[in-house]
Amino acid sequence: MEPYPATLEHEDLLVRRGRRSGLPTMVAVHSTARGPGLGGCRMWVYDGTEAAVADAMRLARAMTFKAAAAGLPMGGGKGVIMLPSADALSRRGARTAVLRDFAETVDALGGAYLTAEDVGVTTRDMEVVATGTPYVTGRPRRHGGSGDPSPWTAIGVEIAMRVAVQQRLGAADLAGLRIVVSGLGHVGARLAAACAEAGAQLVVADIDPRKREVADRLGARWVDPDAALAVSADVFAPCALNGVLSHATIGRLSAPVVVGAANNQLATDDVAEELAAREVLWIPDFVANAAGIINIAVELRPEGYDVRQARADVLRIGDTVRLVLAEAAAASITPLEAAMRIARRRVAEGAAVTPSAR
Repeated sequence: MEPYPATLEHEDLLVRRGRRSGLPTMVAVHSTARGPGLGGCRMWVYDGTEAAVADAMRLARAMTFKAAAAGLPMGGGKGVIMLPSADALSRRGARTAVLRDFAETVDALGGAYLTAEDVGVTTRDMEVVATGTPYVTGRPRRHGGSGDPSPWTAIGVEIAMRVAVQQRLGAADLAGLRIVVSGLGHVGARLAAACAEAGAQLVVADIDPRKREVADRLGARWVDPDAALAVSADVFAPCALNGVLSHATIGRLSAPVVVGAANNQLATDDVAEELAAREVLWIPDFVANAAGIINIAVELRPEGYDVRQARADVLRIGDTVRLVLAEAAAASITPLEAAMRIARRRVAEGAAVTPSAR
């Protein structure tokens, strides 16, 4: 694996050792051509500083294209707090110390990067970060923020799924379709509930056996995660592991439609070509799961957060999916290449547009 992305087109990379915690905190800003770089803060144990920096840079780049594909007036960035071990924050006050250090790193960029919660970080943690910098998004509604993004992400994935089954299967809705939801976290469980409510024949899987309660509550069939990909179904919804679709695994895939909430679903980009060759319609993850940042974009408007505006903007994910599929069909390319063409075109144009502009 290359230690860093092959092309270092990022605008900023700031790595600092916290003066309180002594731990490395870092921010990568890929592009601000359309607006400030937005991306969550990931607090994780990495195998060395290079791995942490590489993760920040790759994720920042991905956020640029996710925002651009969604038509949002923002760029891509990512924050990382690098932990030396899983128990590194067990000492009293250690978590607060490193969060305040991270706030200083964010603040040093003067608004080029807007942070939010991500893996290993909670809404409460973001409140600590907000004591040291104003460049924090996704805060609780009581503080003027947009709150937990997972309900919106689930809604967006469901919308993308509805467009995909209409295009690939000619299905007017989800009723009667067999849908496999693999991963029952905050987003996956909500997506599964929405599919069940829509009348789908639901199959669910998760590595945590306690999530079987979700299956029982929704009247869904429970399967082992290793078997989920091979279940005979109309739709497979990956909502957990990265890289679940690889050249080694997609031979077991039986569903003709793949739409899910997980990030980085393809082990490598060329898997998109093989999916297309197998006549599997895969909706690029960064298109289907963009509702979280779409919701945050509403929070950043001068007039403040409006839940009605958030819903209207999230519903436009369906328009984005249709645009991607139309471009893919017109140019005889994969949906992934089409989505990237659209995103790159918008980044090159540079000028920020409103979410409703198409």
